[in-house]
Amino acid sequence: MHTHTNTAQDTEDFGWQLACARPPDEHAFAVLYLTGELGSGKTTFARGFLRALGVAELVRSPTYTLLESYTAGGLTVLHVDLWLVEWPEKGAARLPPADLTLRFSVADSGHDIDVSALSALGTRWLVQLTGEPRHA
Repeated sequence: MHTHTNTAQDTEDFGWQLACARPPDEHAFAVLYLTGELGSGKTTFARGFLRALGVAELVRSPTYTLLESYTAGGLTVLHVDLWLVEWPEKGAARLPPADLTLRFSVADSGHDIDVSALSALGTRWLVQLTGEPRHA
């Protein structure tokens, strides 16, 4: 799935929409990989995603802290930045497999975001978001 956001608010709104689209019967552990260059909208997306889960505190990029932890209702959300260890692809052997990957890039106007489902949970999640059962 591909989307384009024109503003930071659009990127944050997309994060909100994706969080709200998580299949309602899923309480399992879920992993999202966000990849992209610095300034491509990853933290802005994460802010919207976390807001939809009920996080009211300041959402920061974990670029230098490597990890920010948030409590959202009964969930614990870990926002990990692997920029200093060369992105999730380089740490794949030590990370749980992703259910969704989101690839962010800077466009002439705004951000391009490509979302891929890599598990059954990820596929159900995208179906909830788009209503299209063709994602694999």
